[in-house]
Amino acid sequence: MADRLETLESSTSRLASLVQGLAPEQLNDQSYATKWRFTDVLSHLGSGAIIVRRGVDATVSVDAMEDGFNQEVWDEWNAKTPLAKASDALDADSALVDRLTALSDDQRAAFQFLMGPMTLDVDRFMTLRLSEHVLHTWDIDVMLDPDATLPADAVPFVLDVLPMIAGFAGESDGEERVVTINTTNPARAFELTITPDGLVLTPSSEQTSSSPDDVEVSSEELVRLIYGRLDPAHTSSSSESPQLDRLRKLFPGL
Repeated sequence: MADRLETLESSTSRLASLVQGLAPEQLNDQSYATKWRFTDVLSHLGSGAIIVRRGVDATVSVDAMEDGFNQEVWDEWNAKTPLAKASDALDADSALVDRLTALSDDQRAAFQFLMGPMTLDVDRFMTLRLSEHVLHTWDIDVMLDPDATLPADAVPFVLDVLPMIAGFAGESDGEERVVTINTTNPARAFELTITPDGLVLTPSSEQTSSSPDDVEVSSEELVRLIYGRLDPAHTSSSSESPQLDRLRKLFPGL
């Protein structure tokens, strides 16, 4: 199986192939994210790549990022034209992959990226960037091809960080319960615990026999569920269930 960096590089190539095939007027088409057009998605990924690359430099050199750096980048990207957002996003994407590729073995071993209260090693850091990238690429891809799915090589990596994502992406409905979620391709098992205070997604050691309250979906669909991208129109008929519909309401989207 490809490693995280190879998979991230593949995702950047996938996004580039989508964007480079668009007519200029299509850059303002609506993405799957209801408040974002294609250019907004590209601006988000491009500015994020700039910020993350600067963060990698700071991590490797043990030199803090400049105060206000993120806001300066956002202001710069907000002022770009749609064409500039598209081309510059692809350039920034590629530059980030190049920077990560250039990390030495020693730098990878010592890598500790600070993200809010979390300290990420290089694998977790790359997985989070990969997760964001493949989901937002899908936001464009699915509007061009209604049958689009997340890349199969990325799904296993994204599954590894889903428990963390679910913790801040989910919104409790106040009803306490535990839902067993079994997945295919790859086969995984999770327990989703819902309390009035929040949601906790926990990996299970093995899949359990199904019951009316269990959910069975592909791993790709579970990722999109947690990220708020599993509406009925983009769900396989074999996965549909009343419980799944209830879960959709807990994950409004990132």
